[in-house]
Amino acid sequence: MREWLGRVRISGFVVIMLGLVVLGAFVLVPTVGTYMDQRQQIQALRSAVELSQSQVADLQAQRERWSDPAYIRTQARERLGYTFPGEVVYLIDNDLPASATPQEQDAVSGDVGQTRTDWMAQLVRSVAASGAAQVAVPEVTVGVPDPAPPTETPAG
Repeated sequence: MREWLGRVRISGFVVIMLGLVVLGAFVLVPTVGTYMDQRQQIQALRSAVELSQSQVADLQAQRERWSDPAYIRTQARERLGYTFPGEVVYLIDNDLPASATPQEQDAVSGDVGQTRTDWMAQLVRSVAASGAAQVAVPEVTVGVPDPAPPTETPAG
């Protein structure tokens, strides 16, 4: 091995070129990594833009549907049960098939069961959880009066 190393002559040009290759690798590796990260970010942002555009298109189609009086009339009939004056509405009771109706439950046992839980700790947890729950507050719109119940006027 020493003989082989002894025969290898390294010139100054080879050393300089090898140094430039190593320096170029140190300079280019972070740049290539940054480039790849940026390409991934661009692709993620493009997919987010495409998703947003599809959502906008869906919302525009829905807005166009709601501008059609026939669609509004259909939705009012289906969702709210509105009818035109003079129409007769029939309500059908027990229209579910037999497979969809609730099945009979098992008979209630006459034996008294005993639980193995600490009822006091459960009570405290329940009270603490109900106290920490968020309360829904209705939105108040300015300029819209609250509907007041009609007041009866005495018959004169």
